[in-house]
Amino acid sequence: MRRIFFLCSLFLVCIMSWPGGVVAQTTLSYSTFFPSTHIQAQTAKAWCKEVEKRTEGRVTINFYPGQTLTKADQTYDSVMDGICDIGTSCLAYTPGRFPVMSAMDLPFGYPSAVMATKTANILYARMKPEEFSKTAVMYFNAHGPGYIHTQGERVSSLGELQGLKIRSTGMSAEVIKALGASPVSMPMPDTYQSLQKGLVEGSIHPLETNKGWNIGEVVDYMIQTDATGYTTTFFVVMNQNKWNSLEQKDQEIISQLNEEWALKHAKAWDESDEKGMDFFLQEGGEVIELSEDENTKWNRAVAPVIDAYKQKLDEQGYDGDAAISTIQKSLRQVK
Repeated sequence: MRRIFFLCSLFLVCIMSWPGGVVAQTTLSYSTFFPSTHIQAQTAKAWCKEVEKRTEGRVTINFYPGQTLTKADQTYDSVMDGICDIGTSCLAYTPGRFPVMSAMDLPFGYPSAVMATKTANILYARMKPEEFSKTAVMYFNAHGPGYIHTQGERVSSLGELQGLKIRSTGMSAEVIKALGASPVSMPMPDTYQSLQKGLVEGSIHPLETNKGWNIGEVVDYMIQTDATGYTTTFFVVMNQNKWNSLEQKDQEIISQLNEEWALKHAKAWDESDEKGMDFFLQEGGEVIELSEDENTKWNRAVAPVIDAYKQKLDEQGYDGDAAISTIQKSLRQVK
């Protein structure tokens, strides 16, 4: 009997150590507020599948879209506290929580999601802000330029925008305020109904949102100006203990994946912008292009937003000049 037990134990040891045999497996949970149908949720889910593939099954990930595991504004804390292992959300949903990285969301006139995403990852790599020190950062990504969309009200001048209630989040709310409208803080999942019911008269968001969240069905006009060209920066973070528990080779594999996937998200954002514009026009939406003089007025109105944020960072003990100049230089250099 003892001999049989010894042989069985020896057999199991051989299986465990033999290439292709049973391997130690780590199963993680991933939370996102994007619904499963959204391209950003699909891109995140593809990252999960690729992690499993490249780690040869040593790391598997259960994916939870549509706030089924954590609410959007609670995601970072949930990852930090181990309620979920990996999470993605945006800086704008927790104003003041990530002051250095939130400089990314200022209206720098971002021309594309690719440019914004590359700049966000450069900013983090150079500044390494303390605000993300309690988790393991996977990567950042950011959408293309945001524009004001209105329902019913056709706006082609600053005067016509005054006092309108515009849905916004984080830094975009400061842009709305600087332009003379009334910002209404609201996460994207609540926006469709709010516009439909007339609780707000417009929303500032990237073009992709018109199709990705079907907002193009409930807005009539879009004001195209680089003055509102903010971005919303999204983070993907992992619980620090979970990250530390992974084998070094798997950390290296995932780190390489992160570089690839940040760009995949960015390209998905830009492709979604094109589809969002098409959807907006198909729904009868009208693009309003400001006159040259009017566009200059809008740019002058939002310029103090950047200066004020730089000063705010300095007052809080951060290097505001370094953050702003890093973004501006990166936008001139990255392609």
